[in-house]
Amino acid sequence: MRCERASVRPDRMEHCLLSAAQLIPTEEVNPDRVDALKAQILQAGSWTAPITAEKDALFVIDDYHRLTVAHRLRLTRMPVVLLDNDSVRVESWRPGGNITPAEIFAMARSGRKFPYKTTRHVFAHGLPTCDVPLELLSSPTPMEIAPVFSAGAL
Repeated sequence: MRCERASVRPDRMEHCLLSAAQLIPTEEVNPDRVDALKAQILQAGSWTAPITAEKDALFVIDDYHRLTVAHRLRLTRMPVVLLDNDSVRVESWRPGGNITPAEIFAMARSGRKFPYKTTRHVFAHGLPTCDVPLELLSSPTPMEIAPVFSAGAL
C-alpha cells in the first residue's frame, strides 16, 4: 500500500491519498444519495471529506457513497483517513441489530456487502475535513507518470 501523506491541520487526524481501487466497500449504497453527492462534489470542484478505512485491510469504515462517487468520476486516488477499526464504536442502524468489527472484517474478506444502512460508526473525536481539487485526484500518481523526453534531447 502506498499512502501519499497530505497536509492537514496539526490538531486533527491526518489523511493520505490512496487509490480508490484499493478500498473495499462492505455496505450497499443508496443510488439517489450517490447522485446527489456526485453533483455536490462536482459543483465544489474539490473533495472535502476523506473516506475512513481500516488501516490494514483497507475496507471502508464510513462513507461508501463517496467511494462510489470516486469510482463514477474515475478518480485515481482519494483522501482517506486510516484507522484501527477497534478505535471506532460500531453500531447498527437497524432496530435490535448488533454488528461487530469481526463481522465487518468477515464481510470485507467475503466480497459481499451488508444491506444499505446496516453499520453505523461513531468517531469519538470527529473526522477531519480536506479541500483537495478534483484535478489532483484524477491525475496520475507520481509513480504512474512516465518521463517525457523531447525529440533530439538524447
